[in-house]
Formats: sequence, C-alpha cells, structure tokens
Amino acid sequence: MDAQTEYKRLAAERALTFVEDGMTVGLGTGSTAEFATRGLARRVAEGLRVRCVPTSEAAARLARELGLTLLELNDVESIDVTIDGADAVDPDFNLIKGGGGAHTREKLVAYATRLEVIVVDTSKVVPRLGEAFPLPVEVLPVGWRHTARRLEALGCRATPRGGPVASFRTDNGNAVLDCDFGGIDDPPALAAAIKALPGVVESGIFIGLTGALVVAGADGVTVTRVRETSA
Repeated sequence: MDAQTEYKRLAAERALTFVEDGMTVGLGTGSTAEFATRGLARRVAEGLRVRCVPTSEAAARLARELGLTLLELNDVESIDVTIDGADAVDPDFNLIKGGGGAHTREKLVAYATRLEVIVVDTSKVVPRLGEAFPLPVEVLPVGWRHTARRLEALGCRATPRGGPVASFRTDNGNAVLDCDFGGIDDPPALAAAIKALPGVVESGIFIGLTGALVVAGADGVTVTRVRETSA
C-alpha cells in the first residue's frame, strides 16, 4: 500500500468514530469512502447495528457483498452520518466531487444527512477549487453539445467524459462534462449559474454541506468539526 492509499485508509478509519449504534449511515462513493464502508462492515460483524443508504450503485454493490443492511433514500426521513470523499476541498470547506460521476446522488444524500463527514488525503486540500481538478457537471444526453456551449460561456472548457460522443453514463443514465475553469473564485455563484442552465442535472460543487473534515497525511490525521448536525 503506497503512502497516499494509506492516508485514505487512515482518514476513513478515523471518520468511523462518528458512527454510533442504531444510526442510519450514508455510504460514500470512491476509493476513500470504500475504506470507510469496509471498516463499517467490520464493526457490524463485531455487533454494531446500522442501516445504510448508498450514494451510488457501486457503493450499494460493495455494501451487499459485505452484508450491510441497505435502504433507499426515499425510505428514510434523514441520515445520521454520511462518510464520503472529495476530489478537492477549499479553505471554506466547499468541495468538488464527481470524479466517479456519482455527485448527483452524493448531493441528494448529503442534503438528507445530519452530519456529512468528508474524508481526504492532504493532496485534496487546495487553496482554490477548480485549479487541481476540473468540475464535473451531470447533463442530459439530449442536447449535451448545446449544454456544453452554455457552460463554456461561463468561462470553462467543457470536455465530454467518455470521448467525443460523451459515452460515459452516470447511474442516472446521464452524461458528464468535465469543466476546466482554471480556478473558481466564487463557488456559490458559479454553482447557481450552472444549475440555472437548461440541460444541467447537477454540478459537482458542494456548498455548505461539510459537517466534519478528516484529513490524513504525513503528519497524521486531523479532524475539523465545521458545523453541528443539521437536516
């Protein structure tokens, strides 16, 4: 296991300290979140009782393989804790997510969650969103080229995921455009402008949803409690 992978594992393991018996837990998507899901399954095998809501089909498949109890998002009023990763985190705890194309469901779960715990290694902590990782935007396949032009009018270069014909599909059956803004100065304003465009389903900008941030690196693991529980 290389150093970055070990940092992901350490961050995920620390995040599990937020989970208590009887909770409903959101299962994130991606390599760091997978460590958390596997760690949660070990705790369940030791007697912890939880119910889980996945943020993607991949997260659901892993949970089933591990024997975790799954619920649909529509089956719960709220989620106590969600542990998920991020592709970038800025100093205001805004996020870019969607490297795996699951950001729409991840955002739906995050909005239903009382405490969203974001787990990352130090490479994901950035001074400004959009510099190190492009912004994924889920769009309707019908007319995606027109949506791409509208996005580019906001100041980015929009690259269809899956090649020139935008062959990549999310769990929702939609396309993804990876938008390189070269840096995002006002994430809330940009998120609102993108959301208003015809054809856009959801952007990978997450504003005000981080409840706790767990970062692991060469100097160890740090936990920052951003806000108290909500939702």
